[in-house]
Amino acid sequence: MQNFRPLIFSETRETLAAALEARGEKPFRATQILEWIYKKRVRSFDAMTNVPAGTRAWLAETYDFMPAELVAKSEQSDDVTEKFLLRMRDGALVECVILRAPQEVAGEERSRKTVCISTQVGCAQGCRFCASGLAGWKRNLDAGEIVAQLMFVCWEGGDKGTRETGFTDFDNIVVMGMGEPLLNLDAVMRALRVANAPWGLGVGARRITISTSGVVPKIRELADDPMQFRLAISLHGATDEVRSRIMPVNRKWPLAQLVPAAKEFSEKHGRMITLEFILIEDVNDSNEQARRLAEIARELHAHVNLIPYNTVEGLPWKRPSGNRQMQFLKTLQERRVPATLRREKGHDIDAACGQLRLRHLDKEGA
Repeated sequence: MQNFRPLIFSETRETLAAALEARGEKPFRATQILEWIYKKRVRSFDAMTNVPAGTRAWLAETYDFMPAELVAKSEQSDDVTEKFLLRMRDGALVECVILRAPQEVAGEERSRKTVCISTQVGCAQGCRFCASGLAGWKRNLDAGEIVAQLMFVCWEGGDKGTRETGFTDFDNIVVMGMGEPLLNLDAVMRALRVANAPWGLGVGARRITISTSGVVPKIRELADDPMQFRLAISLHGATDEVRSRIMPVNRKWPLAQLVPAAKEFSEKHGRMITLEFILIEDVNDSNEQARRLAEIARELHAHVNLIPYNTVEGLPWKRPSGNRQMQFLKTLQERRVPATLRREKGHDIDAACGQLRLRHLDKEGA
């Protein structure tokens, strides 16, 4: 980003060690600094008390520590979902969301906690049902801005790594917020390597899922990457006719190209893919769509995640009735497709991507 110093969250241990070594510092200082950031959760360079004062001064002159400020926070009434609206240094607004689900472990009195992060300011994909692109695409987030969303969740949690995943206050990361992750793939992968690294947040690769609307060339590129992150496909239509109606990306990369690319990823990584399917009344909730979805899921050996539509102000779409949702799920299950119907998570706080941002932009007259 122009006119701003690099973010310390963008650095890896290797790049930070090289920068320190270039000014005559010992490379081990990089490990010290990163431990203060990701393990001890300090919020300034001055707090790094075992780092020499001259090094701390250089860090403060070279890097920005706080890439964003918390503008708004909304929480669902049953304490299942929290949404954070962050303002970046250039004024751009970005959302991240915490989703909680009960842990099915005897004697465990906490929920499984998943963080959903954004990768772009707005979105250019133009999915007809989504709030993220209503205000247009502004820019990509850099790696540090992506990591910063995770750090805000850690700072808000405050329990400093008491969870099973190590040094984080959450169990899973889904790259499924605002934007198309695969159109910002270099920054996304750098950020996720920070999240995954033992010197970073230490989140296992199997607990990190990247979601895409179906950018076929980038799916194939991701398939060749050795990192064992999971993949989710935002399908939302089981035929080209339905999918093209609500997802313009399908006109460029139709199902005949998308399904083989997804299969290639699954085979190379040995990981089950998730097919995300937002249920929209009278659009994609028919028995025929369920049957066609089952065919795709069985070919890919994929898990289907059914998501009742979260209403977006200004858009005409509605969620199907509860009976219709259950019938769709039953059709998949009868065809031996592993499927989950997501229960209410965030409907009363507008947790679908981009809604809190849009509301704030409207207040500001942007």
